[in-house]
Amino acid sequence: MQDNIMVIERCLTQRRELQLQKRNQDYEIISNGVFLMSTYNGDSERKLVTLALRFSSNPQKVLVAGLGVGYSLQEMLGETQVKEIVVLELETKIIEWNYTYFSPLMGNYLKDPRIRIIQEDLLTWLDSTEDKFDIICIDIDNGPEWTVMESNCRLYTEKGLYALSKILNPYGVVSFWSSSASENFHNRLKNYFSNVKEYQVESKRGEPDYIYLGLNYDKQ
Repeated sequence: MQDNIMVIERCLTQRRELQLQKRNQDYEIISNGVFLMSTYNGDSERKLVTLALRFSSNPQKVLVAGLGVGYSLQEMLGETQVKEIVVLELETKIIEWNYTYFSPLMGNYLKDPRIRIIQEDLLTWLDSTEDKFDIICIDIDNGPEWTVMESNCRLYTEKGLYALSKILNPYGVVSFWSSSASENFHNRLKNYFSNVKEYQVESKRGEPDYIYLGLNYDKQ
């Protein structure tokens, strides 16, 4: 059966072209002509959160970097220990589409009072923030070696990982989403976190996704 695809909106931001389209009953976001995310399978995005929660003893304040279509945020909202969630999203349009399309489709998660959305670049924000977090979940690229924008590469370098480690509370956890394995990134994480873990998440539509965890304490 042929898919029914309808383009809902196409726009140029300061950084790239974004397109929102509907494929049958689900939504897809295309960035500069390349598939970025969709609402039809959020398993690995949810795993980004559940794995971080598994290794956090007191997840009260959380940072979610990359709003996407809301799967990671929605999963975090299901944890009753979480008191505050700061969401960083660079693109105003993605925030708008969450309010207009994705949140109503998935239980109106953006109405939760624990959420504070900041429209800013993660790297810029890291240079100025004084906030500290128990969990940091990062999903702003297709992985450390396949970034949406060239400037994002800095996040996965020594400088970026150091900045993340400095805003993590004692016994904190940082998790990264990636569409592929990266041995170099795995090894680099070990320079800044006491314990590093890699998890493979099977995908129904192709190769598995990967979740990388950095813990600032030793735990098996």
